[in-house]
Amino acid sequence: MEKVMGKNAGATCASRVRHAERLSRELIGRLHAKAVTAGKNDTGQGTTEYAILVGVLVVIAIVAIVAFRPKLQELWNAIAEGMGQL
Repeated sequence: MEKVMGKNAGATCASRVRHAERLSRELIGRLHAKAVTAGKNDTGQGTTEYAILVGVLVVIAIVAIVAFRPKLQELWNAIAEGMGQL
């Protein structure tokens, strides 16, 4: 009788191990699928990056205009005088 129970216990244990392995593979597959899906949800990221880039360029342009204002004014006046002589 003990031999029969021992075999059944071993078979039950083996089937539980196979079931646990199957469940763990399924869980890993689901987690991987969610990770891949989460990584692809970046539709607004490109727009935000371009907005930040444009903002930085505008700030640089304003700083350059303020820093070179006297030279730009001289250039503008020279162009205006040249056109006035035509």
